[in-house]
Amino acid sequence: MHVEYRLLEFGSPEQIDSVRLREAVLRVPLGMSFTQEELQAEADELHVAALDKAGKILGILLLKPVDGTTLKMRQVAVRPDLQGKGIGKGLVLFAEELCRSRGINRITLHAREPVVPFYEALGYGVDSGPFQEVGIPHFAMSRKLLSEEQAHRVSDQ
Repeated sequence: MHVEYRLLEFGSPEQIDSVRLREAVLRVPLGMSFTQEELQAEADELHVAALDKAGKILGILLLKPVDGTTLKMRQVAVRPDLQGKGIGKGLVLFAEELCRSRGINRITLHAREPVVPFYEALGYGVDSGPFQEVGIPHFAMSRKLLSEEQAHRVSDQ
């Protein structure tokens, strides 16, 4: 299957489609939905998507600025019929390269308990014991992407 990974412009038709996927995969099973305020607050985040040849959304993740060298990965969702086929891994790897190119040296995230092994296989470490978020167990995780020297080199370019 052909998959293209790229950034989506906030408010674009593809970004709006990605909200539908996130809602179906991450919110509806918990009896939740997005508010307009929550969605508008995502305007300053990076929306990284996996798309098929026709431009249909296969997967999505958001990267929220924490500080000048750290982003928080959040709202990772892949179409249910395509989970386990490498699309989520591709999204994370693309996001990491994007971060490195921008001098970001750390990604943090809150992983739902069942997906902790997925992130561990990609080099993320568990930083906390379980805690409740949206009513279900999560773990804080993170991965360092660049050494301090590499981060300075990128920021000097």
